Amino acid sequence: GLTKIGKSTGMEKIKDIAVSGDYVKEMDGGQIENIENIVKKEVANAITVTQADNLKPLKAVADTANAMGALYLYELFNTIKGDLIKLNFELDGNFPAHEADPLKLETLKELQAKVISENAQLGIATDGDADRTFFVDEKGQIIPASLITSLAIREFLKNNPGETVICDIRYLLNAKKVTVDNGGKLIISKVGHAFITELSAQENAIFAGESSGHYFFRATGFAESSVCITLIILKILSNSGKTTSQLVDEVQSAHESGEINFEVSDAKPALDELTKQYSDGNLSTLDGIAIEYPEWRFGVRTSNTEPLMRLNLESYDKNIMETKKTELIDKILSLGAKLKK
Repeated sequence: GLTKIGKSTGMEKIKDIAVSGDYVKEMDGGQIENIENIVKKEVANAITVTQADNLKPLKAVADTANAMGALYLYELFNTIKGDLIKLNFELDGNFPAHEADPLKLETLKELQAKVISENAQLGIATDGDADRTFFVDEKGQIIPASLITSLAIREFLKNNPGETVICDIRYLLNAKKVTVDNGGKLIISKVGHAFITELSAQENAIFAGESSGHYFFRATGFAESSVCITLIILKILSNSGKTTSQLVDEVQSAHESGEINFEVSDAKPALDELTKQYSDGNLSTLDGIAIEYPEWRFGVRTSNTEPLMRLNLESYDKNIMETKKTELIDKILSLGAKLKK
């Protein structure tokens, strides 16, 4: 089957060839092919692999932040039936409208307002290189990525019972319930694109979702695909006849804190102290620490790129989540960390 090129799947070999400069020797017996209309082909392939042909016409708003998502969303809505309201579709690397990072929720305000004013069924926001996608429901509410993952898991397991699916360790309660209810197997990954891709290939997972808005598909060689996740959500909407918010409600069993970041020079003493203070919970050290109780769980991990500690917390009960969030923030601050503004 297909496997995407990544850190553990071919990237090092390509680097060696590039460094050596000996392209001719490596290309011996190969051929160079010029492929035209690649975006059109990507959209056609995504429609095939998601079996999302024959969708009912839906109205969506998309904000591509003057970045690359404009290319495939324009092509997608030219191909399927549907009405696309376009925000910030002119390609401009200076990003005049706003930063191309939908994880920063303030960048979604224009999209949220437009979904409401246009009476659209869905809002779509893509990041700069268009491999991450966030969605907004018909009420203008931002949908947490873990609930998009849960919707996709339910859709995949409905059609492929018993398959393996993956989510990352930040938030897993919603995905776990949907997977159990629909007879699948859920595997938890460390946070990070390279880890989740490698694990997906090892476990031959049909689908994986990451709470940063990356979604990975076996049908694309375990590569993330914004086109595929957009089609999956449009397909669920089309087939169900329900609103986006109704569908999200169906797969939400747990409430999430959102990621809280702390500045810290050395995270180890804080992680050790939290492990000690919450030693009556079930501990995982897959990625930082994650501690689980029957009704709630939390994780604290260090950033791979900055001197930051990140707290995520979720509970089946919203009050417990809010109470424990305050408790954890106070404890982490008392251990010498500072809240990142």
